[in-house]
Amino acid sequence: MTTQNARTALEVADWRRRVFSLYAAIREADSPEEAHELWRIERDELLLRHPATPLLPDDRVLFEGAPIPSYDPEWRFELPILDAEPGGFEFATGTDGVVPFERIGLVEIPGVGSLDVWRLTTYGGGLFVPVRDALAGTPGGTYGGGRYLLDTIKGADLGSDAERGTVVLDFNFAYNPSCAYDPAWACPLAQPGNVLPVAVPVGELYAGGV
Repeated sequence: MTTQNARTALEVADWRRRVFSLYAAIREADSPEEAHELWRIERDELLLRHPATPLLPDDRVLFEGAPIPSYDPEWRFELPILDAEPGGFEFATGTDGVVPFERIGLVEIPGVGSLDVWRLTTYGGGLFVPVRDALAGTPGGTYGGGRYLLDTIKGADLGSDAERGTVVLDFNFAYNPSCAYDPAWACPLAQPGNVLPVAVPVGELYAGGV
């Protein structure tokens, strides 16, 4: 059992290493469109072939690529992190215990709404921005629990400017958490301040029913 646990830990570490490398290439790409195509190809490869994939074995057999629409530049923003009321939440996981998050601000997205920006307050820190939109839980829409825009502790980082206090949010790169594919995973999902009243038709969609 110990050997299997070590192997699983190494597989997850390799998945995260691949994700960090991918997002580094995304930030260096010549254009957002090029970056998005690279992301789509590599995410499909990870989901289909990596041993740490959240796809269940039966789903891998039928997998033909994640449902990701073409890139739409209207959904890319670089926004300042604005002040927000202090707040936080704790999330119980099966492997990492209780994970606490602190609200450090919010972003106002023109014509879309606002999203809370969270910081992981335990070891490693990191920014976390989930989003749940009006397509959540609808047929052919987005995952009912919401998607992730940023999760920098795990490498999903599109860029920021510390001096200007801005962060890049590109909804074309919104992706489903692992629990969307395997219920054995426990994932922190969109809080009330991360729910948008509008449909966000870009990023990774969801072929499941919830």
